[in-house]
Amino acid sequence: MENIKLTPKDIVNKHFKPKMRGYDPADVDEFLDDVIQDYEMYAKENQRLQAENDRLVSKVDELTKQVAVGKSGQTSRPASNTTNMDILKRLSNLERHVFGAQLNDDDQSNQF
Repeated sequence: MENIKLTPKDIVNKHFKPKMRGYDPADVDEFLDDVIQDYEMYAKENQRLQAENDRLVSKVDELTKQVAVGKSGQTSRPASNTTNMDILKRLSNLERHVFGAQLNDDDQSNQF
């Protein structure tokens, strides 16, 4: 936008000096009216696209942060899963140790 030299107002206020055998002032004015309409339309579209771009950049930043948080959470999960497996193994060993004698006694008494 910094490189734009003319505004719609500049185009409206531009006056050309008449010269002998020059362009018809009515044709020039009609053409400039069309240019102004297009110029205003492009300016509005540019503003709309800039606002949409800003919104999308914000959304990308937000999603990038969510992904970063998600990745940091995933790195701690395998350790958590390993810890859970260790706890289950220990619990199973303890149950076998504590209840194993009782289970063996019950099995032997049921056989007789």
